[in-house]
Amino acid sequence: MKAPVSDLTAILFAIFGFTCWVLGDSCIKWMGQSGPPPQEIVAFMGCFMALTLILQAAVRRNFGNLRPRSVVRQALRALLDMTCNISVVIALRHLSLTTFYILIFTSPILISLLSAGFLGERVTPRKAVALLVGFGGVVIAVAPSSHAQRIDLIGLASCMVCVVCFSVNMVWSRVLTRTEPPESLAFCSGLVTAVAGLLFTSLHPRPLTPTLWLTLGMMGVFCAAGTLSFYFAVKHTSASNVSQYHYTQLLTGALVSYLVWHEKPGLPMLVGGSLIIGSGLLIALATRNDQPALRPAVAGGYE
Repeated sequence: MKAPVSDLTAILFAIFGFTCWVLGDSCIKWMGQSGPPPQEIVAFMGCFMALTLILQAAVRRNFGNLRPRSVVRQALRALLDMTCNISVVIALRHLSLTTFYILIFTSPILISLLSAGFLGERVTPRKAVALLVGFGGVVIAVAPSSHAQRIDLIGLASCMVCVVCFSVNMVWSRVLTRTEPPESLAFCSGLVTAVAGLLFTSLHPRPLTPTLWLTLGMMGVFCAAGTLSFYFAVKHTSASNVSQYHYTQLLTGALVSYLVWHEKPGLPMLVGGSLIIGSGLLIALATRNDQPALRPAVAGGYE
């Protein structure tokens, strides 16, 4: 019998997964300056994700983990990923990064509400405070008052679709990981993303340089690693707990921006980051106290 995975291990996988997604987004940002159009980037992302997971399965000799146990539920869940990716592209065409991140980081609050309603995961007062503190930290970090502008309704609607799809996907994945391997969830997401991107890709794409091919490959690896780690995390700890560490993307994103584009974080970023870290500590303490009582209730309701 395998030893149970601790909450701390699951949280570390969640942080690693979110960090990989930041690195993948950084590759997309770099390619967006002189690379292929968005739909081709999405297509390559899915292709390289699927290839990475196939290579991993070949090394570990466990191709069975790539096979979905329920094709219908997997396909529907993967469509959420596809819709989320499309919404991100549309939202970033109409919103500034500042407004985009403020709206995106409302997802942990929605995830906690969905988890309470559908998974029976109790939202304690301490967790509620931590979620609000974390969101407040994001608002301070991106300093919206210094970027006054009208919010485009198309961008706002697209961003809200992205938040809803991501939140529902996370909560539903918490249920699916009880019967579906994390590798299968990530592999199906890659396939659907690839197919969706190819449907909108021109028949005569622009030739790619070796540097762009390398960047596309790195993007696929980062996305695959991030997605796999994410599903491993939600399999072994609560969805609301994993969602709290979504905020770490702001910190790792600031670090990558400084190292690659030499953008220095200001005082609001430092203050907001401190609040985000503090909220993470609060949620970790709350989870340690609540988790023993939570797991039997969840398991009894669904297994």
